[in-house]
Amino acid sequence: MKKENFVGYRKVDIIDDNLNVTFPMFVMYPTDTHEKEEKIGPYSINVAKEAKPKDAVYPLVLISHGSGRTPLVYRTLAHHLARNGFIVAMPEHPFNNLNDNHLENTIKLLESRPRNITQTIDWFYDDIFLKDCVDFDAISIIGHSMGGYTAIAAAGGIPTTLPWETDDQISRIINVDAEERIKKVILLAPALGWFRNKGAVDKVNLPILMISGEKDEITPSFHAEFLLNGLKNTGKIVHKSIENAGHFSFLSPFPEVMKNPSFPPSQDPSGFNRNLFHQELKSDVLNFLLR
Repeated sequence: MKKENFVGYRKVDIIDDNLNVTFPMFVMYPTDTHEKEEKIGPYSINVAKEAKPKDAVYPLVLISHGSGRTPLVYRTLAHHLARNGFIVAMPEHPFNNLNDNHLENTIKLLESRPRNITQTIDWFYDDIFLKDCVDFDAISIIGHSMGGYTAIAAAGGIPTTLPWETDDQISRIINVDAEERIKKVILLAPALGWFRNKGAVDKVNLPILMISGEKDEITPSFHAEFLLNGLKNTGKIVHKSIENAGHFSFLSPFPEVMKNPSFPPSQDPSGFNRNLFHQELKSDVLNFLLR
């Protein structure tokens, strides 16, 4: 019988030389150390804090959060992947997060988000604690909402600004270096309007799982269509639309005390069961990564 992994947890800092800041990253990984309940932000999570990683080599998965959000809203998916043999890195994008969002709707943000992905991967090469545990030939990225932009830009997409992101409202191509170490992409309710131009995703040629919400009013179906209609090799993409799901349905279920109509991320379309959906989501993501 296969021995169950426990989930180790660390919070570390990554240097962004371009923005001249450090940004936090949450890491979950397999360990043999028993978990206990820890308070991480407003959430209680069962992890083994600062535990020694299990002595093996694991694929690396990065999770890129939505605009103005926190990586902790994907904690249950990250925990599930770590328990099933993945190292999961959740960077908090500088100046586009819950605490500081002043780069939203700027060219600088479109340039910096994909670069954060490269900085995150690079960090693992130098970390004494985890570098020997990472399979650098098996790196994937999961992106929700603006994280979807980040994932496709990092995977070779060529983004173009939206009208409100430049002072003169003239579109400009964003210079992004493709992160060729990424081998698979998972998109959850992705924001993809920056890839609307012909040829924008011609260089994106790797397996993609894209999951959309039927009742998503923030990134409705036309976002997915930019990718579905633009890819040269449509055989590489699997697209799934979740009936009655909204944009925030992809976030980990919130504690009861945080659920409130005045807090939209905690809300779903009427009749949608987020807890039940997340069992399906975790299974779909894990199966895709194991393929």
